[in-house]
Amino acid sequence: MNHQNLSSFIWSVADLLRGDYKQSEYGRVILPFTVLRRLDCVLEPTKAAVLEENEKRSKAGLNVAPFLLRKSGLLFFNTSPLDLKTIKGDQDNIRENLHSYIQAFSPEVRDIFECFDFYVQLERLAKANLLYLVTEKFANIDLHPDVVDNAQMGLVFEELIRKFAEISNETAGEHFTPREVIRLMVNLLFIEDDEALTRPGIVRSLYDPTAGTGGMLSVAEEHLRSLNPEARLVMYGQELNGESYAICKADMLIKGQDISRIIHGNTLSDDGLPGDHFDYMLSNPPFGVEWKKIQKEIKKEHEQKGYDGRFGPGLPRVSDGSLLFLMHLISKMRPTKDGGSRFGIVLNGSPLFTGNAGSGESEIRRYVLENDLLEAIIGLPTDMFYNTGISTYIWIVTNRKPEHRKGKVQLIDASGMWQKMRKSLGSKRKELSDEHIAEITQLFGRAEEVSTTDADGHSVPLSRIFKNSDFGYQTITIERPQKDAKGKIVKETRGKRKGQPKPDTSLRDTEDVPLGEDIEEYFQREVQPHVPDAWIDHEKTKIGYEIPFNRHFYVFKPPRPLEEIDAELKTVTDRIVAMIGELSQ
Repeated sequence: MNHQNLSSFIWSVADLLRGDYKQSEYGRVILPFTVLRRLDCVLEPTKAAVLEENEKRSKAGLNVAPFLLRKSGLLFFNTSPLDLKTIKGDQDNIRENLHSYIQAFSPEVRDIFECFDFYVQLERLAKANLLYLVTEKFANIDLHPDVVDNAQMGLVFEELIRKFAEISNETAGEHFTPREVIRLMVNLLFIEDDEALTRPGIVRSLYDPTAGTGGMLSVAEEHLRSLNPEARLVMYGQELNGESYAICKADMLIKGQDISRIIHGNTLSDDGLPGDHFDYMLSNPPFGVEWKKIQKEIKKEHEQKGYDGRFGPGLPRVSDGSLLFLMHLISKMRPTKDGGSRFGIVLNGSPLFTGNAGSGESEIRRYVLENDLLEAIIGLPTDMFYNTGISTYIWIVTNRKPEHRKGKVQLIDASGMWQKMRKSLGSKRKELSDEHIAEITQLFGRAEEVSTTDADGHSVPLSRIFKNSDFGYQTITIERPQKDAKGKIVKETRGKRKGQPKPDTSLRDTEDVPLGEDIEEYFQREVQPHVPDAWIDHEKTKIGYEIPFNRHFYVFKPPRPLEEIDAELKTVTDRIVAMIGELSQ
């Protein structure tokens, strides 16, 4: 049975739930039961041996866990004599037996069912007289690894997750990143790692601080395996939403992966993997979400730990925590001497330019650029994500830039590379084809300026290369003298500026001077000819950074000749006059 047929068969359980459950709630039953049946089948060959070992070691008063793990040959175990087949056979005690069976799993697996709120669903199913019917349905599905291997089971589970994403569009985008976007990001991450792509037995670590249902981790592993079947990714992640966390762990467990490295909790306020560093990282943090609830913890780390903590450069405004995730990922990079790291993060447009010189956002951009960490930004098409139609950008950040990229940033405009989806999913109406992914990857790999020609014959840039300093500027404060009623300049009477003109705050202005330009020369050229009595207050000068992405890809298209427009208007006017004439006849 292929994975589409198998997932359709599992999905048929929904027919039993209809009426007692809303469509958007089906997953609360189907996903944990699928996991339970899979684990049930996986444990079957060693069940008798594990039970015997448990009895023997328990009598000796030993910690049984390591012995049972060894006996099961897996990363988990179950000490109950029950399984779904025997539970199905005792209809009168089915709820109690299911509860007992789940409690007998090793802690990592119990945690999955607790985060699914599975005990609540068992009660609800029992009250609706559905528990036996649902259990029977799953007990009759053969999910033994000899019948359905880990790769196929992973596909089944992913398809079920996608089905729930489709029927719960209002929340799908929070926990689900389009596969083609992940594939693009993985391409960009691994493009220069020849060892990971070719060397047998190579091991790399991958981390997602906003793991969601585990899509980024799964697709990354799947994609790397397709490029190098001998490569192995050790995966780490953290997720705040309990149900998404449960799905992520379940998905990894089903594929035979170690789930102890997937942490439940708020990554920003309670880092579940402190002190850990990784080769690669991926993240699609929530867009424009405020961090007021954790403001106290974040500010405390910023003020007390400074650059020894995660948020040394500065803090963004409370209304958008995207840049906090960027700084968190930077703190997780391996030191360059140990091989360094590269990560990709999806952000909206705000982190590119929000905040003036000296603001938290500007200081974070300054830190990233002055430390030569930003490798590239790729502008994606709109309508790419399930819960928003806004423009999105992939930032590629690394502390191991190859020589030809040092001191530079590449901007790639991929906003025109898309194909229309056959069926929209929430706000997602566009997708990247394999050809688009290959083209963007190639543009990134070339690391040079590239243009194309549009339908009107204009040259349109696709890839541009800038020096890091091109995004920096100095905000200078221009002061003008205060004057009394007679127009006489008022002087300072005390302090270090005693005897000098007193500034008129109502006339105060600022100018942004490109970082590489001399401030005095700029002032004499651009300001003094217009206001001869002005001066610069150098103590107020601030350095800022912004990345005006769209401005760098703007193509001026001259308006059509006036004669052409007049001729067109005349044609329209003549047609209207003729129509009026016909009506009056």
